[in-house]
Amino acid sequence: MKKLPLRKLRRKAEEQAPSRITNETVAEHRERILAGGRKFKYPIQYARHKLVINALLIASASIILLLLLGWWQLYIVQNSSGFIYRVTRILPVPVASINGEQVRFSDYLVQYRGSEYYLSKYDEIKLDSEGGRRQLNYVKRESMNKAIANAYARQIARDKGITVTGKDVDAVIDQQRNTANGRISQETYDASSLMMYGWSPSDYRLAVEQSILRTRVAFAVDKEAEDQQKAAVKLVAETNGDFAKVAEQLGKATGGKITAGQSGLVNTVGTFGGLQVSEASKLSKDQVSGVMKSTTDDGYYIVKIIDKNDTQVNFAYLHIPLTKFESDLAKLKKAGKVNEFIKIADK
Repeated sequence: MKKLPLRKLRRKAEEQAPSRITNETVAEHRERILAGGRKFKYPIQYARHKLVINALLIASASIILLLLLGWWQLYIVQNSSGFIYRVTRILPVPVASINGEQVRFSDYLVQYRGSEYYLSKYDEIKLDSEGGRRQLNYVKRESMNKAIANAYARQIARDKGITVTGKDVDAVIDQQRNTANGRISQETYDASSLMMYGWSPSDYRLAVEQSILRTRVAFAVDKEAEDQQKAAVKLVAETNGDFAKVAEQLGKATGGKITAGQSGLVNTVGTFGGLQVSEASKLSKDQVSGVMKSTTDDGYYIVKIIDKNDTQVNFAYLHIPLTKFESDLAKLKKAGKVNEFIKIADK
């Protein structure tokens, strides 16, 4: 009686035992083995799949939170810290737009941070006072206006194929290293911009590059001023260098924009308006120059040397200003083609 169940179990095990593997049964045995392993594989696959989905959800949520935090810091809080500035140098986020051209947040911040640094270090006014806040709002407005103008200049430069190279920037900086007390080293020059405005060498080079580009664009678009300087050259020759008379004659057609005057004694390594005085100092006494371009968007000059010495020069001048770029910019603002993405108080 006790052997009967044992025989049944043995017979059942023999029935379930795999038969001998042959060429005909090898596929069946392979499938049987794979089926036995699937019960261990599928739960792992399911867990891994769920882990990947969770990781993607967490990553997406983190990115959204970072974007919201960045938006809040830039456009609501208007954080101007060094970290935020460095982020905007990497990520081209806009602070405004003009005529469809984005105004880079970094261009606004580099101007604002420089002015804010100077005020906090050298101005007697306290920035956390009411007067200090008004001053900062003024600085914000000026920085925004300059950033908008630079973006507009960049758009025109791209359309007209106007470029600025590293050599152009080097040439301007090299000229600026000449001072009334002698030529300074590049290290001293960099240290002075850092001390005055908190600008690194790359920050200052960016500001110089934008200034050069804006100047070249202003000259390129102002055909009226170009025609006026050509007419001025003829009148200067006809009046034997009487700048006042030339300004009066040309002023009738320009609404008094063309002016004449005297510089007084100025240092030969300095500037007068946008004119590089070192260029004027190369002339001899009573000599009248040809047309000279300013190193900024100031315009054209014709000068006549009145007196000079080793370090200073006094000259009469005729000034033909550039107005087209600024007037076009004002028209775009009036037409609603300028959109600002941060709020700046008027006062």
